[in-house]
Amino acid sequence: MSRVVIDASVAMKWVVEENGTAEALEILRRYPLSSPDLMIAECANILWKKVKRGELDEDEAVMAARLIQRSDVEILPTRALMENALRLAVELDHAACDCIYLSLALENDWSFVTADERLVRKLKQTSGSGLHTKVRSLTAAARATD
Repeated sequence: MSRVVIDASVAMKWVVEENGTAEALEILRRYPLSSPDLMIAECANILWKKVKRGELDEDEAVMAARLIQRSDVEILPTRALMENALRLAVELDHAACDCIYLSLALENDWSFVTADERLVRKLKQTSGSGLHTKVRSLTAAARATD
C-alpha cells in the first residue's frame, strides 16, 4: 500500500487503549496517512462522548485531542468529496460521513483503512462495483506485508 486514508475509528485507537490499538499504531508507523477534515470533528465528538460516559476525564480527552491534532496525518478538505460521497451513500445505503473517507480514497487511488467492520463487510458484499478492493480492515492492513 502507498498512501492510506484513515477514519476516526483508527485515529481514536492511537489515543485510547482499546481493541485494535496495536494495529492502529502499526498503521501510523508504517504508512503515509491522509484523512478528510471530517476526521477532526468526529474524533472531537467521540472524545466528548467518552467524557460524558465517564470513560475519560476532561484532561485526558483534551490530551487525546492534542495528540490527534499533532499526528502525522495529511488533513484534506471535505467539500470536494461531498457529491461522490452522497452517491456512494445512496448506492451502499450507508452513512454519508463514512462515505466521505471512501470518496477520498477513490479520488486519489489510495486504500481506505477502517476499524468499522460493518462497513468493511458491506463493501465486500458489493464486489461487482470494485469498491471492496479499496477498503481494508484495520487488522488486515496492519498484518499486510506490502
